[in-house]
Amino acid sequence: MKIALLTCEKLPDLTPEDQKLIPALAKHNIEAKAAIWSDKTINWNDFDYLIFRNTWDYFEKETEFTIWLDQIEKLGIKTLNPIGVIKQNIHKFYLREMEKQGITILPTVFIDKTDNLNLTERIPSHWEKAVIKPAFSAGSYLTEVFEITDIPKINEQYKTIASEKELLLQEFMPQIQTLGETSFIFFNKKFSHCVNKKPVDGDFRVQSQFGGKYNLVQPSQELIEKAQKITETFPENLLYARVDGIVIENDLYVMEIECIEPDLYFNLSEGSLERFVTAIVELIP
Repeated sequence: MKIALLTCEKLPDLTPEDQKLIPALAKHNIEAKAAIWSDKTINWNDFDYLIFRNTWDYFEKETEFTIWLDQIEKLGIKTLNPIGVIKQNIHKFYLREMEKQGITILPTVFIDKTDNLNLTERIPSHWEKAVIKPAFSAGSYLTEVFEITDIPKINEQYKTIASEKELLLQEFMPQIQTLGETSFIFFNKKFSHCVNKKPVDGDFRVQSQFGGKYNLVQPSQELIEKAQKITETFPENLLYARVDGIVIENDLYVMEIECIEPDLYFNLSEGSLERFVTAIVELIP
């Protein structure tokens, strides 16, 4: 059994934590190696499965990545997570479908491509502050938080972007700066562990590259079940899913469901890497 652990040019050998998957999988007679998704010298038919891990530049290469996904699908190569899930997950308009299924998401306005961006017409009157970002994005890419009084400036700043990309407009929740963002991590739809991420003072970005602080937390069973319900909206098998949201008075306001390349925080939860490997073995015949 040969598996490619998909990564990007910036991380040709995977992250240090994901590198540990290679010897862990070898214990199960699975040969795994890092493979850069955009490397045109690779014969993808050499692999039995591809696992999406550190493909952290896909949103910067939107067209190229979409073409590559189509290629893998046509070749019939199996992937974890499935290609259909990946295609849905890279475009955050999936949140609109989640909301229709009764899942509580952050208050969001979905903006189709337009040559006439006018946020004044789109933003709810009671919002005081908002976050704008492309629907096809990750890691705070082209993301801005702004006061409603700054709408003219944001209209101008995002004019060209809006003509090329769909946008998400979300109400800024001040709790992100105090309560932080909570990530519920599932392997093969089984709860594994939970991490809380808080931004540095004065920032809203929780990513570690912006100084965010991460801590393992133990959520209530009720919250775990709410996050579990979200993973169950996917009819497909999922090697992993990370449900990100803000927990306010024991309610989970979903920000996104990461099924393509999330950090899974193996370093924070003892045994989580082994649970991940177990999930791989369970899902590969």
